[in-house]
Amino acid sequence: MNPAVPTWAGVAASAALVLLTIAVAWHGRLRLARDITVAAIRAALQLAAVGALLLLVFRHTGLTGAIGWLALMVLIAGRVAARRTPALPKTLLTATTAITTGTAATMGTLLALGVIATQARVVIPVGGMVVSAAMQATALALTRLSDEARTARPAIEARLSLGLSATDAFAPHQRTIVRTALIPALDSTKTVGVISLPGAMTGLILAGVDPLTAIRYQIVVMYMLLAAAALAALSAVRMAERALFDDAHRLRPLAAQPTGS
Repeated sequence: MNPAVPTWAGVAASAALVLLTIAVAWHGRLRLARDITVAAIRAALQLAAVGALLLLVFRHTGLTGAIGWLALMVLIAGRVAARRTPALPKTLLTATTAITTGTAATMGTLLALGVIATQARVVIPVGGMVVSAAMQATALALTRLSDEARTARPAIEARLSLGLSATDAFAPHQRTIVRTALIPALDSTKTVGVISLPGAMTGLILAGVDPLTAIRYQIVVMYMLLAAAALAALSAVRMAERALFDDAHRLRPLAAQPTGS
């Protein structure tokens, strides 16, 4: 048994931290005690179920099973990224396609160049990080694009009235949207190792891997997350932009923004 990995008794003892959080919420009258309890229990059950499923995938399937697992994650991530911008046309298709593009291009490059092994126990966790990065960038891009399409509508239509194409009329906003979507990934890349030790590196060090070896893996992780975010954000904006305009280069009206979104 690896002494760096908590035992099940240690996991149970860590529930004291949840109790501490509940106590803080109760003392501050935040009315979050029930939500915290449900979230903690749900997280434990979800992780236990995923752990059991991953054990089956690792033992009985190879790269095919790993790709199927990633495909399922992409579909779920697409729904998560699209749910905050229901007013945008074809938002679910756009989000899912963008995440697929970022994930497929990034993972395909890593596998084709032999940077990571083709084993399921490697492809699934690495792919999960890639899907997560692509999902976050896509959600940010679509949210900002929805806001821009509403607030900057007069400016966009003014450019269209001057004879600019839909692409040219929307270009200034596209650049701003993509830059905004990439801020979290860029900030994480700039400050990696300075503010905190990232998850992949920390996990390898806790598993007993030499720090210099862990650093090599973390560099690959940061590069792949940056690439996945950039590809997904750009794909999302390009697709959403095409859906925003009709064949006559007119800006489509957006549905009313749902209350509380």
